[in-house]
Amino acid sequence: MHTITNGGQVDAPVLQILGFKLLQSDKSERYRLLISDGKHMNSMAMLATQLNHMVTDDPGWFERLFIILELTLLTPGEEVGRRIGNPVNFGSDSKSAVTPQADNPQPSSMSRSIAPPSHSSSSMFGETKKATPSASASRNSDMAANALSGPTHPISSLTPYQNKWTVRARVTNKSGIRTYSNSRGEGKLFSVDFTDESGEIRATGFNDACDKLYDLLELGKVYYISRCSLKSARKEYNNLKNDYEMYFNSDTAIIPCHDAADDVPSVQYNFVPISSLPSYLEKPGLHDVIGVCKSAGDVQNITVRSTNRETSKRDLTLVDKSGHEVILTLWGEEALKFDPAAQPIVACKGLRLSTFNGCSASSVSSTLIQINPDIPEAHTLRGWYDNVGCQMETQSISTQRGAGGAGGMGGNWLTLGEAKVDQLGSQQTDYYNCKASVVMIKKENCMYMACPNGDCNKKVIDQNNGLYRCEKCNKEFANYKWRLMLQMNIADFTDSAWVTCFHDVAETVLGVSAGDLGHLRDSDPTAFNQVLDDAHFKSFIFRLQVKLENYNDEMRLRTRVFSATPIDHAQYAKRLEEELKKLGI
Repeated sequence: MHTITNGGQVDAPVLQILGFKLLQSDKSERYRLLISDGKHMNSMAMLATQLNHMVTDDPGWFERLFIILELTLLTPGEEVGRRIGNPVNFGSDSKSAVTPQADNPQPSSMSRSIAPPSHSSSSMFGETKKATPSASASRNSDMAANALSGPTHPISSLTPYQNKWTVRARVTNKSGIRTYSNSRGEGKLFSVDFTDESGEIRATGFNDACDKLYDLLELGKVYYISRCSLKSARKEYNNLKNDYEMYFNSDTAIIPCHDAADDVPSVQYNFVPISSLPSYLEKPGLHDVIGVCKSAGDVQNITVRSTNRETSKRDLTLVDKSGHEVILTLWGEEALKFDPAAQPIVACKGLRLSTFNGCSASSVSSTLIQINPDIPEAHTLRGWYDNVGCQMETQSISTQRGAGGAGGMGGNWLTLGEAKVDQLGSQQTDYYNCKASVVMIKKENCMYMACPNGDCNKKVIDQNNGLYRCEKCNKEFANYKWRLMLQMNIADFTDSAWVTCFHDVAETVLGVSAGDLGHLRDSDPTAFNQVLDDAHFKSFIFRLQVKLENYNDEMRLRTRVFSATPIDHAQYAKRLEEELKKLGI
C-alpha cells in the first residue's frame, strides 16, 4: 500500500477488506472500502459500480481476502479468523505501532463461535418485558439471534465501516441514569464501559434504549453485543483507550453470556502517580488514580444553582508511594456510601483534574470507584502504607487557592485555558470569572424580531401583511421589538472560546441599544457593520456559565456570558497583587 500511494507499481496486490460503507447518490450507489495490507490500512478506496454485486449478492464478503483488481476470492473470513498483521492508519508512525506477528499465530477471539442459550431470549433488546408470545417478540428474537450467531470480534478491531460485528465483553463500569432538557424536550441517558481481552469501549443509550437496557446490563457480567452505532470518541469526556464510542439504537441486540468467561478481563486501569498529576492538568481527558484514604471529611449537602437541587459531596485525602497526597471530591451516592474506616485503598477510573485547589481531583458521572480492589497495585500500596507510608510525612499537591479579591473582584477566577483543562461544565453547571477580549462577532443572525408582549421575547414570524405572529402567545401584533443574541469568540493569553451573549449583556458589549442597532440594520448597513467591528478587541471582566447540553443526541459544552463589566484597572491590579502575595511572590 505504501508503494502504490507513492506512485509505484504493484502487480495484483493482495489486500484484506476490513469493512465497507454505502455511499448513495441520485444516480448510483457506490461502496467505500476500508482495506489493509497487514501493515497499513486506508479508507480512501472505492469499489467500481460494476462490482457492486459482490456486496449485494453476498453481504459477508467484507470478512474475506480478495485480489482487488479482479476481486477473486482467496480465503473466506471464517477461515482467516483474525485481522492480518497489526495495521494502522496510513500516515501514522508504523514503527511504533506495528508489532511482529508469529508465523502461525493462535486464532483470536474473532474465531470464537457463539451459541446463545435458548432461555436468554427474553433478555434481548427490543422484546417486551412481559414474556407473551407475539409476532413482534418472535421477530425481535430472530433478529437478535441472527445478529449474534456469527464469530465474535475484538473490541479493538471495531470501526464505523463494519456493518456486521459481535463482541463478547464484560461490563466494567455503569453510570446512573441522567436526565437532560433542551429545545426538543426532556430525555435521559446512561453509559456503560465494555472490556474484552483486546481493549475497552464506552456505550451510551438514550431514552428508549435507556429504558430497555439499563436493568439488563449488570456490572461485572459478560454479554454478547451487536448492532450498535459507532462514532468517534469525545476524549474530553472519555479516557478509555479507544478512538470510537458505541451508541445503542432500536436494532441493538444484547444477550447475557452464560458460559465460563474467565478469559474476559475486568477493569483496565492506567494509574497516574499522585506526584505526577499536576503535569496532567494541561492534558484533556480523565485520569486514573489509586491511593490510600489518609483522611476524609464529613458529608456536606450543597444546592446546585443551575437546577436548584440538593446534592452531597465529600472530600478525601489520598496518598500513594510517591509521597504526595491529593484532595479527591466525591459527589452524590458515592459521597454518601463511602466508609473511611480502616483507611481503605481507593482505586478511581476516570477522575477529572482541576486547578481550583492547586491540583485536585473530582469524580464525574462516569467515574468508577473501587474500594480495596483485588489487583496487584492495591496489594502493593497496602503493604507500603502499613509499613512505611503511615509514618511518612507527605507533601500535598492540593494547596488552597484564593478565589476572591477586593473591590468587587470576587468569585472563581480562571483563565480560558484553565477552564478547558478543568473540563468545567462536564458534570454540572459551573461559573467562573475571566478577563478576556472580544476577538470576533458573527454578524449573521446576531439579532431577531421578538414578540413585544411583556417578557415573552420569543421570535415572531412575519406574515407579510403588516402583522407579526408569536407562536407562544398565539397572537398577531402590528409591531415587534429587536433582541440581540451574539455569538462571540473571546480570548485571553491562554486560549479562546466561543460564547453566547444575550440581549442585556450584548448591549453592554456593543455600547448601543438593540432598537438603535436594528434601525441601522434596516437603514444603514455600513454603520451597522461598523458598530459590530468597533466591539472587536475590547476587553471586559466576563462572568461565564458553562454547562453540558444535549444536541442531536450528542452532549456538547455551551458557554454563556452572564455579565460583561468594563475593566476597573485599579481594582484589577489589586486583585493581581493579592494573588501574587498568596503565591509567595
